Amino acid sequence: MGFSNSGSKSRAVMSEINVTPLVDVMLVLLIMFMVTAPLMQQGIEVDLPKTSPSGVEVTEDPFVLVIDKKGVITAGKTTIALESLGEKLQAIFQTRDNKQIYIQADRAVGYGIVAEAMAEIKAAGISDIGLVTLPKDQ
Repeated sequence: MGFSNSGSKSRAVMSEINVTPLVDVMLVLLIMFMVTAPLMQQGIEVDLPKTSPSGVEVTEDPFVLVIDKKGVITAGKTTIALESLGEKLQAIFQTRDNKQIYIQADRAVGYGIVAEAMAEIKAAGISDIGLVTLPKDQ
């Protein structure tokens, strides 16, 4: 009879999804994003809108580094020399869970002092740095 399968080879129905084309497309997209992401990090001059400040929630007391008009760096009530800043911050942040630091610099302080302080902070292993500013009057 024509409907019998006993004499011929039987084929099993393939019920699996072929994911090879999906993986190929995803790898191409991943490579494209990996190539274009560093290009997006370049500085582009943008006129940002002014917004009202929003509060940031922190679990610990924030660590604030203050730089006054004369370039003197203080943490709390302790004055720290720029040369020993990295060592002191490493010692302080060994026991802290929140590896975040805020720099509160006077407007009259030169950019070089703030940049040197940020370099010392980065060298101490702290990569989460914030700059404290005041909101613009509306």
